Formats: sequence, structure tokens, C-alpha cells
Amino acid sequence: MPLTLVQPPELPAGDTELAQCVAQGDRRALVLLMRRYNQRLYRVARGILRNEADAEEAVQEAFYLAFCAMAKFRGDSSLSTWLTRIVVNESTRRLRKSKRLSTWLEFNDDLEPFDDGSREGYNGTRPDQPEQAMARLEMRRLIEAKIDALPSEFRTVFIMRAVEDLPVDEVAACLSIPASTVRTRYFRAKGLLRKMLAQEVGVGLEDAFSFAGERCDRIVAAVQARLAHMFVPPP
Repeated sequence: MPLTLVQPPELPAGDTELAQCVAQGDRRALVLLMRRYNQRLYRVARGILRNEADAEEAVQEAFYLAFCAMAKFRGDSSLSTWLTRIVVNESTRRLRKSKRLSTWLEFNDDLEPFDDGSREGYNGTRPDQPEQAMARLEMRRLIEAKIDALPSEFRTVFIMRAVEDLPVDEVAACLSIPASTVRTRYFRAKGLLRKMLAQEVGVGLEDAFSFAGERCDRIVAAVQARLAHMFVPPP
């Protein structure tokens, strides 16, 4: 008699249903959620930490914490907002621990020192001609450097609003600040960038802090490896 392979049930598409699957220990649902929100969480973490390696680690830890606490998710906010809050908290915890940008939590108006040291290269460019690809890469590096130079509270809001295109109310919920404060900081961030970049601020903005497939795969694999050593009770 031929062997019949039993296909695993198809995963639901909605975030709430996926969260329920994750709460029951379904690793496939976690991987799907990670690939859905990896880029957003990485960009938020990168905006806070200003370091690619630290941002990756913060996202990995955030997803691990989310997996462990998913049963507590009650849907009072959207799952994306809940996950973003976790990565914001994890990123600021890392800042506090290393004593870098310690004024982030105070949301003051003082400019942080701008680190103009050498920056690592970025992987992946669009399939343009070599000259065009190089121009895009240089523009992206310029934009990212200027965003990094923003005061930390403005930088985080700017990345969430302009780069990730999150609505004002969701940014406010993620950062636990009033919507009016989000609007003010976003306006001031754009003004500062306009001074630094003149008319270049809109060019290549969608490419800032690019999130290549390799980085996404690395984060997913790291969380999966960590969870492999963790006992997950059956549903």
C-alpha cells in the first residue's frame, strides 16, 4: 500500500489567527510573522541603535520574547504595534545597558553627537547600470548618514513615519507618546533633513536601511535555533 504523506494544515493569513497559532507553539506561524514584520522591526531598531549588528540582535531578541509571551497577546492593539513596542523596549534597554544615547528616554531637544566614523557597506542594489547603481548606493549612504545625525527622538519618529510609512496613531502607540508629539517631531525631523540634504531628501528614501533577504534569513534562523533548545508544551 503506497505511503500517503499528510500535509500540515495551511496557516491562516490574519495576524490574530497567526498569533493564536504561535501561542500554541506553531513554529511555522512564527516564521511567517517574522518574515512579515522583520523589515519594520529592523528599521525601527536600526533607527534607535544606529548600528546594524545591534539592530539585528534586538530584533532576534524581540521575536524570541514575543514567542514566549504570545499567549498574553489579547488584541487590545494590532499585533504589528505590539511587536513594535517589544523591539522599541528591547532596543532602548540595550542603549541603557551600554550607556549610549542615554538621553533617548528623556526625549529632550539636545542634539546627540554625530558619529562620522567609517560605515560598513550595504549589500544589494537594484539591477541598474553600474554608474546608476553606484549613484543610488552613494545617495542611500548619504541619506542614512543624515538620518543618523538627527536627534534620537526625531530619528525614531522619522523612520517609523517616512521610511516605514506607519500612521501617526500607530507610531504614538508604539512609542507611548501623544499623536501631537509624533507630528511635531516628524515635522522638525523633516526640517532638519531639508537643511542637510536640500532637495535630495526624497531621492532614494525607500531604500534607506535596506533589508536584504540574507538579513531576514539570518534573523529567522537565529530565532529558530534558539527556540530549538526551548521546550514548547503541546497545545
